[in-house]
Amino acid sequence: MTVKTHVSDLEKEISDLEYRLQNAKTRLALASGQEPTEDTYLPLPQDTVPLVPTHALLLLSDSALPLGSFAYSSGLESYLAHNKPLPPRVSPVASFHRFLKLSIASMASTSIPYVLAAYRYPDDLETLDNDMDASTPCVVAQRASIAQGRALIGVWERAFRGTYASGPFLTGPVAARAVKAIEAFSDELKSGVDDPDSLGPKGHFAPLWGIVCLVMGMDARQTAYVFMLNHAKAVLSAAVRASVMGPYQAQAVLASQGLQDLITARIDREWDTPVEDAGQIVPPLDLWVGRHELLYSRIFNS
Repeated sequence: MTVKTHVSDLEKEISDLEYRLQNAKTRLALASGQEPTEDTYLPLPQDTVPLVPTHALLLLSDSALPLGSFAYSSGLESYLAHNKPLPPRVSPVASFHRFLKLSIASMASTSIPYVLAAYRYPDDLETLDNDMDASTPCVVAQRASIAQGRALIGVWERAFRGTYASGPFLTGPVAARAVKAIEAFSDELKSGVDDPDSLGPKGHFAPLWGIVCLVMGMDARQTAYVFMLNHAKAVLSAAVRASVMGPYQAQAVLASQGLQDLITARIDREWDTPVEDAGQIVPPLDLWVGRHELLYSRIFNS
């Protein structure tokens, strides 16, 4: 080992130790009820920076993440039932592609503003949750959002909190405030779990997704994109199980440039949309989702 290499290794070790010391001081401040400041933090050592968002991105985009999203068809099952028989020269796959475009547009307009607002303003988590509950008129969609949001809280508490709330990946005062907001929100949620008519938080998926991604080190663009991609994956999975297309066709759609461009365009459209302007731009989707429970037989929860 050369002297230059040895010095470089020592510098990296010192940088890592300084970071861990500052991180421990930050956790001590939080445990003591003090508000951390910008001066409390040091940047992550340079050679570990890319690992943080990449690892979190892979975790949150994994189909095995237990959120229950694949139990829902997002209205696809009802759409298929209410569009039989198809018009002449319209194949089931072509009809599905129409539905997928509408579903992505709907999800972006109703949820992306809340995802980004929670990411940008983590202290407003409970207010955002309340606003989304009030602005979701479809009861079936409301239940699905709450079920997935509470599942995400469960994943956070049982799997992610030990690493991202108190470990070396707590990288700034905004993330520290986000952790406190999640913990307070979770406590409020548990206190009202036995009272379905409680006026407390409900646990909607979109704002919780935004704040969890913030804590785990993802940037805002990644947060929105993975949210939309996961929705597309769930709809395509439902199409495979409903025998609309095969698994290879579904993977081809997921890999297509068209889907990437569609998701990107929808995120760009809603990037600066305030939550006050969020809303359904595809009214038939609320009808399809709402009428799902009236189907004679069902293989999905919605």
